[in-house]
Amino acid sequence: MNELRKRRWRLLPLLAALVGGCDLPGQPKRPAPADEATQFNALYTTHCAGCHGADGKLGPAPPLNDPIFLAIVPDAALLHVITEGRSVTATQKSPMPAFAHDRGGPLTDAQIKVLAEGIKKRWGPPASPSDSLPAYIGQAAAEAGNKDEGVRVFARACAGCHGVQGQGDRDDIPLPGGAINNQAFLALLSDQALRRIIITGRPDLGMPAYDGEDGRSPDFRALTSAEINDLVALLKYWRQGGSSNDK
Repeated sequence: MNELRKRRWRLLPLLAALVGGCDLPGQPKRPAPADEATQFNALYTTHCAGCHGADGKLGPAPPLNDPIFLAIVPDAALLHVITEGRSVTATQKSPMPAFAHDRGGPLTDAQIKVLAEGIKKRWGPPASPSDSLPAYIGQAAAEAGNKDEGVRVFARACAGCHGVQGQGDRDDIPLPGGAINNQAFLALLSDQALRRIIITGRPDLGMPAYDGEDGRSPDFRALTSAEINDLVALLKYWRQGGSSNDK
């Protein structure tokens, strides 16, 4: 009987700790509240890896672990897109949400700053200087690309992997890039996201960058900024339901 009482008394501190929620000696401490997390790796894993991949690549969203992207993206643009998210049109949101508390997101301004600054710290430095690459931000709307020129650029730079009309096959044989002339697909991508993918490609999925030669003719030359604008104009037109055969 005495031994049983002793065992019960020994259990009391354990029960009190469990009921009170206290950390036990020698046990890991409970995680800090979500809005107090300030480590890049923890924030990235929780909020970014699902779309951009665990190591910044091989996710459904464009890779962050990409030297061209790291070279051209302005720091202010990283901060802005994490804060505000992306919109395809004035009324249509892309899968990239706003993360700021005051935009309905889960992160504080300090946490957003950690993420924005940590991307280049983790995967940089960029391989090339930004002044030797196309600009990340496209031209103003008044100077935007020409969709008709975009048809010609697409035939030279993109048709080998996506088909002449972006249909994803040639003579009913699937092409490696798949269909891109698809309103549902293009509705997920803003004009800026389209420009970025044309410049950087998707190296993690085999899509060449603006100057890559894989899948392109032997005489291919790197796309100019104006040609990239033209491609964006064409893809935007397809997003709206237009056809390359329209006059």
